[in-house]
Parts: sequence; structure tokens; C-alpha cells
Amino acid sequence: MNTVGIRELETHLSRHLARVRYGARLIVTEHGRAIAAIDPVETPNCVEWARAMVAAGRAQREDRRPQGCRLPAATAGGALLRRQ
Repeated sequence: MNTVGIRELETHLSRHLARVRYGARLIVTEHGRAIAAIDPVETPNCVEWARAMVAAGRAQREDRRPQGCRLPAATAGGALLRRQ
């Protein structure tokens, strides 16, 4: 489970919300005690979709972000995907 302190959340809010966007559930802590949870509105299955695309040969793993892509699909290991 992913935990984040209030100060860390405030300092790096965009980074943590990006994690939530990709399906992570964050537990917010105050002095080590859980006080809130941040869940994605819809659990994206982009990781499963991306893996299926790679397995079908319709996409391949990419080590960098494709140009012109605002929000690339990422795998659990963090690698990006691109269409062939």
C-alpha cells in the first residue's frame, strides 16, 4: 500500500496525483497515522491494455516518452509504449 505524509503530498501534489491517475491508491498520513485515502475515480486498466497490445505485436516497449504524446500508457515497470 502506498502511504504519503501530508507535507510530502503538499510539496509534490502533481506527482502523487499522477500516480493515482495510473491506478495507485494513496493513504495520507499525519505523524505516521493514516487519516485519509485518495483513490482513482475510475481504475484505469491501461496497463492490462498495454500489455495485451505488446503481446499481440501491435505495440512495443519504449524507454522514453514519445514526442507529441501527452500521457503515454505505462506498464507496471514504468516503461512506455508506442504503436508500431
